[in-house]
This record gives sequence, structure tokens and C-alpha cells, in this order.
Amino acid sequence: MRISLRAGERIYLNGAVFSVDRKVSLDLLNDATFLLDAHVMQAQDANTPLRRLYFVLQTMLMDPADAGATRIQARDMFESIQAAVQGDVLAEKIAAVRRSFDNRRLFEALKGLRAAFPDEAELLRFAPPAPLKEIA
Repeated sequence: MRISLRAGERIYLNGAVFSVDRKVSLDLLNDATFLLDAHVMQAQDANTPLRRLYFVLQTMLMDPADAGATRIQARDMFESIQAAVQGDVLAEKIAAVRRSFDNRRLFEALKGLRAAFPDEAELLRFAPPAPLKEIA
């Protein structure tokens, strides 16, 4: 797989962070776990269920040494999301993302989540507001 980076861009590769000072292409000759700088989500942008899940999976990919506890958190998040979204295109996309996650294909899972963001936004746009809790 060939990856092209621009000057100043970073890549997270098997838990290590690489930064380049000029345009460069990398040829990955074996199976590697990576995340491009352009696909890194900042914590403040993790403001919906799928975006929070993305952030958790991204953390696993960026720091594979500490992924054990994060994997449990991600499984719980999948369960909650899948219970809330059933029987539509978004549910199918989430199921595909879950399969990628279960097969330890985190890059594919992140790619699937990015593709599902517009569907989630549409669903949330039409979702009724959560009921307010009474103050005792």
C-alpha cells in the first residue's frame, strides 16, 4: 500500500507517530495499522454517539499497547448504539463497522464510521429531543 504525505503531515503507524518535513510517499510492504493525520478526530469533536465511538477506536489505533480496556469500552458502545438504531441503513453500516472491529480491522472500522456520520446527522436532526428531568 502506498501512502502519500504532505510536508508537516503526521501518520500514526503501529502506535508510533511519524512527521515528515517534505512531501513523501511511503510503501507499506506488510500489514500495518495506521491513521493519517487528516483522519484524527479531536476530543471536542466527539459530540455524537458515532463520533464518540470513532474517538475510542482512534485511540485504540494510536496507542495499541493500551487498547485492552479501550476495547471493552468500545464493545459497550457498540451494544448501546446497535440497540438504539435498528432496521435501517445506518444499522447496517454500524453492523459492518462492528464486524471490522471484531476482526481487528480498526482502519476499516474508522472508515465505515466516517461514512455513517451523514446518516447519523440526518437521524439526529429528526430525533425528538430527550425529555428533561425534573428538579426535585
